[in-house]
Amino acid sequence: MKILLVYPQYPDTFWSLRHVLRVTSKKAAFPPLGLLTVSSMLPQEWEKKLVNMNAIPLTDKDIRWADYVFVSAMVVQRESVREVIRRCKKLNARMVAGGPLFTSEYEKFEEVDHLVLNEAETTLPPFLEDLGKGHPKHIYTSEERPDIGKTPLPMWSLLDIKKYTTMSLQYSRGCPFDCDFCDVGVLNGHKVRTKSTGQFLAELEALYNRGWRAGVFIVDDNFIANSRKLSEEILPAMIEWQKETNRPFSLSTQASINLADDDELMRLMVMAGFDSVFVGIETPNEESLAECNKRQNENRDLVASVKKIQNHGLQVQGGFILGFDNDPISIFKSQISMIQKSGIVVAMVGLLNAPRGTKLHQRLKKENRLLEKVSGDNTDCSMNFVPKMDRETLTNGYKHVLTEIYSPRQYYMRVKTFLRQYKPQKRKGISQLQWWHIWAFVRSMWFLGITDRGRWLYWRFLVSTLVRRPRSFPMSMTLAIYGFHFRTVVSMLVCDLRMQQPN
Repeated sequence: MKILLVYPQYPDTFWSLRHVLRVTSKKAAFPPLGLLTVSSMLPQEWEKKLVNMNAIPLTDKDIRWADYVFVSAMVVQRESVREVIRRCKKLNARMVAGGPLFTSEYEKFEEVDHLVLNEAETTLPPFLEDLGKGHPKHIYTSEERPDIGKTPLPMWSLLDIKKYTTMSLQYSRGCPFDCDFCDVGVLNGHKVRTKSTGQFLAELEALYNRGWRAGVFIVDDNFIANSRKLSEEILPAMIEWQKETNRPFSLSTQASINLADDDELMRLMVMAGFDSVFVGIETPNEESLAECNKRQNENRDLVASVKKIQNHGLQVQGGFILGFDNDPISIFKSQISMIQKSGIVVAMVGLLNAPRGTKLHQRLKKENRLLEKVSGDNTDCSMNFVPKMDRETLTNGYKHVLTEIYSPRQYYMRVKTFLRQYKPQKRKGISQLQWWHIWAFVRSMWFLGITDRGRWLYWRFLVSTLVRRPRSFPMSMTLAIYGFHFRTVVSMLVCDLRMQQPN
């Protein structure tokens, strides 16, 4: 049996990092971890080939080669998924599909031969059994939350790691919190399931043995959900492993803001090699936090919490949302102020959307406020419901927030604020330069120092960092390159919005 595993293309969004890749000469930011894991669940004797369309093109020859085409995707990849399906149908290729997009919208993909939904550890085995018997069904689904301690290692042999900036691993699934706009609970549940220490170290070892010596993103929706196990078992073991292997990886992940309440946990994470963490900040407005049941963020000084995390040596990347029912007209100014004061350089600001299955979706349906399908990209100015605030006011305010925080002057000011707060540990190994780091810096001088509208600010920032904070120079240049990507995406969005406005 020949299996082609296809990961569809991302549009040009905040997290696509497409313009960072232009500078670094890499093809994709992250590998398709789900498909790599699923490939390990398939019979060992089957032939397998991976096509990540963000890194290499999908050819008709690839499709004709396969007995089955396996596709996995997130909602934001919907447009590319449709194109993959069209091409497969044209060539009479049989398809198997799964992942968040198909799990949430399975009824919209009747043309797909077999839908293996929810978590593959539960639904893939019965599909394979029926396939072996010659009568596979159209849909396989289950509400069971499998023990991920039995999940196999991703099949890294299918991947050309040189095309990527960062690798990905998963330690846990699920989140104990119940934010009403978030579909993590719908997809992965609220009971946190974790891998064993030995299992997770084996995954790190597998990447190491493939020759990887750079960033690794732990994809968990809330890495610190089981903080006790982290502190007592996982992180101490990771610290020892990093020491024994000369610290080959710099690590990043996602966590809730209550990370700031645990000094020991932050200390251990930094010792284990973590240097950045994405945190859902959402909004400075207390009424909006209460509205969306973001209890972990309520009644705290969010800026102070961010600064504390960054003081411990963890760069905070933040998620922010506009469009809550309780947002006042002053929310745009408040969001800008909080982002600038906090020193959150990578600030993803999006409009609120209501994914299917969430409590927000259920409430808005009862209120008869739901509109078109959710795009999966909350930074493209789309909303799938009628907001309480005037739509034009909200859209214009959103545009103002983005253009302000990603203007070159504000952006470089925010980097400087961050660097004043950031106190990284001195570490060997992961700071070693590779050729593509040097090449990216050289190319950045063209993209940011010659062609970018903020080029004079870039040169001032570069010289200032070299003189005042030479140890922070590599991180400073990395953030400068990120700023180029964000400004490019924002300028495209603002241009699209202007074209949509009536004359």
